[in-house]
Amino acid sequence: MESLLLEFQSKIAQIPLDIQRYLVDQIDLSNRLIAVKGARGAGKTTLLLQLTKLHLPLSSSLYVSLDHIYFFENKLYDLAKQFTQFGGTHLLLDEVHKYPNWSREIKLIYDNFPELKVIFTSSSMLEIYRSESDLSRRAVTYYLKELSFREFITFEIQKSFQNYTFQEILENHNQIASQLLEEIKPLPLFEKYLKIGVYPYYKENETLYLQKLQNTINLIIEIDINAVEYLQYDTLIKLKKLLISVASSAPFTPNITKLSEKVGVSRNMLVQSIKILERAGLVNELYKDTSGIGVLTKPEKLYLNNSNLMYALAKENSNIGNVRETFFLNQFKGLHEINRSEIADFLIDKTYTFEIGGKNKAKKQIAGTQNAYVAKDGIEIGFGNIVPVWLFGFMY
Repeated sequence: MESLLLEFQSKIAQIPLDIQRYLVDQIDLSNRLIAVKGARGAGKTTLLLQLTKLHLPLSSSLYVSLDHIYFFENKLYDLAKQFTQFGGTHLLLDEVHKYPNWSREIKLIYDNFPELKVIFTSSSMLEIYRSESDLSRRAVTYYLKELSFREFITFEIQKSFQNYTFQEILENHNQIASQLLEEIKPLPLFEKYLKIGVYPYYKENETLYLQKLQNTINLIIEIDINAVEYLQYDTLIKLKKLLISVASSAPFTPNITKLSEKVGVSRNMLVQSIKILERAGLVNELYKDTSGIGVLTKPEKLYLNNSNLMYALAKENSNIGNVRETFFLNQFKGLHEINRSEIADFLIDKTYTFEIGGKNKAKKQIAGTQNAYVAKDGIEIGFGNIVPVWLFGFMY
């Protein structure tokens, strides 16, 4: 355990605090068992280390990744027992899905060491409630989204801005945009964000970012998905074919029969595959109405999860209209209910209708519709029910 403590101290010393993810101050650390889920590359490891450095007692905390060679010969439960005996109070476990029987041992740790608090991260693929020991009744779960446009700006210019609720943006978008325009030029920043700014590691090498993102996609399919679903290799290849099919024509209106023939799987397997790709953080499903959706219900439209994935997988087919819609859906996902609108692009919380477009987009499609807005690209500031689309990147 001593070597793990030394490695932890080294990591803590190196972790920067100048830029912090939005979840850092939202996690309630009074809970005894906390799960942080998120797609590969979203920044879960950095979040854990920042949480520790900012809010936890360093002398009685320990961070460890469960793919560490230490666990080739040692059990997680034994580590927790020894750590507790030496006065440990907070155990931070990264990438638990890479450790066999992780849920059983974490349950035992929770039951047998009430003085020890555990925070663990996992792939977005992992469904806590389906784990062998059903940790859902014990764990409080948070989901770490990719960088918002607001967070990306902080990475770019090292200056922080507050986030705004959806209602604040609707009611005060003109005033909010005016204040932000005194500090930033949003349009060139937004253009860059759409192409390369969604995952924090873009700062490591912007030139090679899209190539690294392609590698990340392969790792998600070959390692993260397989660690949870235990799929055969030929099925993983078919998942890649499905993803490329979506990428080349997103937003994709799936014809399940034709697509199942193209990919080479049955209808039920195809719909299940779409669900898997969504849980992996690679695609987003859009329905007219989420009530009563069954496991084998096909979505009305399929989008890639974010615009960077579009540029990584389908550069020549990255239609700007599709890019805007992909961004809009991504920023709302997990924060508000978002459905396909009968008359426009999106319906938020079953109340607010949105049409997405460029700066010349007309309002005729939503004319006469209550609570209807146009989210426009290419404008710095809006008026009335015309809102700059980039401003919705300030919701988290």
